[in-house]
Amino acid sequence: MDRNSRLFKAVDAMLIALMLVPILVAIVLKVLFTPVGEGISITGARIYFTIPMPLQDLPITEAQINSWLVMISIFALCLFLTHGLSVKKPLKRQLIIEWAVEKVQAMVNGSMGLTFAGFAPFIMTILALSAFSSLLSLFGLFPPTSDINIVGGWAILVFALITYYKFKCGPVEYLKSFAEPIALTPLNVISEIATPLSMAFRHYGNVLSGTVIAVLVTTGLQGLSSLVLGWIPVVGEFPLLQIGLPAILSIYFDVFSGCLQAYIFAMLTMMYVSGAFPAEKYEQRRRLKEQRKKEKKNSIKNKSSNENLEVN
Repeated sequence: MDRNSRLFKAVDAMLIALMLVPILVAIVLKVLFTPVGEGISITGARIYFTIPMPLQDLPITEAQINSWLVMISIFALCLFLTHGLSVKKPLKRQLIIEWAVEKVQAMVNGSMGLTFAGFAPFIMTILALSAFSSLLSLFGLFPPTSDINIVGGWAILVFALITYYKFKCGPVEYLKSFAEPIALTPLNVISEIATPLSMAFRHYGNVLSGTVIAVLVTTGLQGLSSLVLGWIPVVGEFPLLQIGLPAILSIYFDVFSGCLQAYIFAMLTMMYVSGAFPAEKYEQRRRLKEQRKKEKKNSIKNKSSNENLEVN
């Protein structure tokens, strides 16, 4: 496909629109469902509607909707960055995505080893989903990372991967790992349960605290502006003291801190998953299985050859 053709440009425009439309949808939903109020308001994810269920009703919250919208935007971004790939004349976006893939792959290889080289797409997904979810607050939207249910779901998924790799050597080895040493068995059990809890609360707490601090400072500056400049006609009607500092706080809490928490969550994922895999024991077990298969295969061959000799 010619990159200068109308069809190529039309596809690009459609993908860019697909990236932006979810954000606009989230803004419209927030405007429609947010009641008019005065003063400071720090609440959790707003419940849009509830689905009746047999055991317990299922609330569909602002965090869930925003999380799905972020995933749609990331999907469109991936399609846009990979549209028009070429070996001879790569576009700038192709160079950007190749650089990102190389960096994440190098990070995975360095932190987890070549055994887990295939984890790079998963780690890149965690980085993108966490970072873009936190950046939603730049648009005045509720970031899904401020909801413990969202981040808890990610932590449970990572915990399932940790347990899966611990079971690579069988359930007996997994249970024995809690008794190494046997005096610390209760602490080992608590540590196992605390892994997903610590991952979820660390990410959730840091993002939420930044949002709360930014709202408190912004509201405080509004009241201070009214107190100090309220006596000046016309000028006192505008919260002039809100100009500057909230923007700086937004850069730190929304951009820097959000991306930092995404990186920390990805690093913890790599550390816990690779550390849970008993590579030496798994390799010994694999070699033992291969040796048994060879012995069984040789015994079958010897048995068949002896039977042939007896027949002859």
